[in-house]
Amino acid sequence: MSVYDLAVTDALLSTTRAVRKRLDLTRAVPRAVIRECLELALQAPTGSNRQGWRWLVITDTATRGALAELYRKGAGDYLETSYRAALAEGRAQDGRVYDSARYLAEHLAEVPVHVIPCIDVSHLPPEPPRSVWAGLMGSIMPAVWSFQLALRARGLGSVLTTLHLKCEAEAAALLGIPDNVMQCGLLPVAYTVGTEFRPAKRRPLDELLRWDRW
Repeated sequence: MSVYDLAVTDALLSTTRAVRKRLDLTRAVPRAVIRECLELALQAPTGSNRQGWRWLVITDTATRGALAELYRKGAGDYLETSYRAALAEGRAQDGRVYDSARYLAEHLAEVPVHVIPCIDVSHLPPEPPRSVWAGLMGSIMPAVWSFQLALRARGLGSVLTTLHLKCEAEAAALLGIPDNVMQCGLLPVAYTVGTEFRPAKRRPLDELLRWDRW
């Protein structure tokens, strides 16, 4: 017998969506709420128990605006081109995703909190192999997901974005991030407009699942 309410747990796991258009751009987010969610994120597993994660929280209006500019610079024409291609090819769901991403790019500066998850890379060898990168991401992404789940449970939403990383050096200079720390994305964080979210449409599990051998 589970020690947790499975219905509640499964609902949290299946309805924590990538939220863009439903971020409330007008409601302030208390610093204490962000701290509470990050405290939970620190309980996530991490490779070799290094706990090399670092968290940069940006609430300053001017800095958020500058980050939004870097985000749009990194996106270039990717979002617009992808959106038009999805519409032309009849990929409705993809079209909605790209339209949502375009909206976020336009309004990113208005999102009240930006969180940049980072990780210490000072221990990495020069030109590390793929196995090292897998371990590195495995040491930060579980914490990112825990943070997003904690936000969802409190009526907030987020989405893991990476487009500003095309301008990573400029972002590092803007934010004072040292060379031994790698940015792993950007999470716009806000309360959501409504809290009802549904599971997304996904491919059937049997199309993706293999047992014992590929």
